[in-house]
Amino acid sequence: MLAVIRTGGKQYIVEPGTKLEVEKLEYQDGEEITFTDVLLVEKSGKLEIGNPVVEGAEVKAKVLSQVKGEKLIIFKYKPKKRYKRKIGHRQKFTEIEILSIKN
Repeated sequence: MLAVIRTGGKQYIVEPGTKLEVEKLEYQDGEEITFTDVLLVEKSGKLEIGNPVVEGAEVKAKVLSQVKGEKLIIFKYKPKKRYKRKIGHRQKFTEIEILSIKN
């Protein structure tokens, strides 16, 4: 059984046992989350596609940890103008594990 969920403006293909990093969610470690924004559910070869979401479908997940991604350096430079600008950024993620998919 697999499903496609939408969170943080992105879509993820998930199945029970899948671990993934999604955009930061405001939950503590160990808490359970229910995603109701399920776009597609596949069960024993049958596809159910939502318009835009599948009615009554839920994906339960457990928060494993809150992590930071690797550091990105943004450097702007204009030659002959004495303009330099350096900015760093680290995106925050929530690491989750999919527990079950209910249709």
